[in-house]
Amino acid sequence: MVTQSDTNHRHGNSNVDQRTAKEKAIDDWLPITSSREAKWWYSAFHNVTAMVGAGVLSLPYAMSELGWGPGVAVLVISWVVTLYTLWQMVEMHEMVPGKRFDRYHELGQYAFGEKLGLYIVVPQQLIVEVGVDIVYMVTGGKSLQKFHNLVCKKDCKDIKLTYFIMIFASVHFVISHLPNFNSISWVSLVAAIMSLSYSTIAWTASVKKGVQPEVDYSYKAKSTAGTVFGFFSALGDVAFAYAGHNVVLEIQATIPSTPEKPSKGPMWKGVVVAYIVVALCYFPVALIGYWMFGNDVSDNILITLKDPSWLIAMANMFVVFHVIGSYQIYAMPVFDMIETVLVKKLNFPPSFALRFVSRNLYVAFTMFVGICFPFFGGLLGFFGGFAFAPTTYFLPCVMWLAIYKPRRFSLSWIANWICIILGVLLMILSPIGGLRQIIIQAKTYEFFS
Repeated sequence: MVTQSDTNHRHGNSNVDQRTAKEKAIDDWLPITSSREAKWWYSAFHNVTAMVGAGVLSLPYAMSELGWGPGVAVLVISWVVTLYTLWQMVEMHEMVPGKRFDRYHELGQYAFGEKLGLYIVVPQQLIVEVGVDIVYMVTGGKSLQKFHNLVCKKDCKDIKLTYFIMIFASVHFVISHLPNFNSISWVSLVAAIMSLSYSTIAWTASVKKGVQPEVDYSYKAKSTAGTVFGFFSALGDVAFAYAGHNVVLEIQATIPSTPEKPSKGPMWKGVVVAYIVVALCYFPVALIGYWMFGNDVSDNILITLKDPSWLIAMANMFVVFHVIGSYQIYAMPVFDMIETVLVKKLNFPPSFALRFVSRNLYVAFTMFVGICFPFFGGLLGFFGGFAFAPTTYFLPCVMWLAIYKPRRFSLSWIANWICIILGVLLMILSPIGGLRQIIIQAKTYEFFS
């Protein structure tokens, strides 16, 4: 999937571009490498859009499954660990002079070898990116449905979720044809603002409601097994909230770089701003939502709030706009992989027609799966454990150890091994909770509901 010439991009004027004219033309056409004009703030709102998904609204519910102590610990540890692993990826983007690892799998190939790197990274990255896009299809559809039900209470037909998912997908059949990351920066900016807006509505409306009279902070499940499985599932929900690493190298690839001013400077600046916004969204929503409603909170805090209906309707519309941007951020690396295979492996000429067909088929696929499995969130808790935890929590650490080989028992070595152990535990435990959730939801499930 990647050759030496792919990574030998110009790095200032000191390195000779060794690509052929044909290879250069292809790289100038592919979505990840076609434009390198991004500013540091593009990195900030791309990262916010990638991180702060609609998953933030399920964090109070995750807290109710985890409890106060473990819940706060998991949230804080996840924020610290993922910021550290994100810093590692930003540093590794151009650790080899004259090369840029523009895609996650290119870094994997450098760390683990040409074939093994592909086998380790690509399946996990695809599970995350395609999985998140399917979840966002369902989320977008559900939020549109909630908006419709809140705004139109009288003389309105009850419309199936299927149709709302199709309406949401119709937007992507249009904007998926924007060529690269820089061209979707305005979509991403709107999405980042929306994520901050609906998160703020969620926690301020919770404060307005106040602590409920019968609030209960004990575990909702009556059996020990139910409590344990719920705990594991909540770990998966938190891992899902920190999935932005899967697109970070691709975002960094759009920033210009020279030996004097490498891309890691502006990229890291953007990441820090993004993580401050992540903290401003995640912690108030999770902690205040749980504090006000206890274990009575729904898996979407906006459902628990209900009124004022105009405010909750507005928040649901903000969610729709946000997941439009998030869908595109996760779809762009998938488009890049599909188009790379079609052009470099199958020798199709780069063209608008090729892009039009391949991208529409991808949008149609994610829409179809979303319609068939609207409980895909549970599936993602299951599959996500295998892919979210590695790509976000410990794969960057494994690469760091393989490439830099820090001295045993040095601070770097210890920090990386702690992240790896925590990530492996998360990878093992969260699918167990997700599997139970699927079994429970499948009992009452009807196709094309």
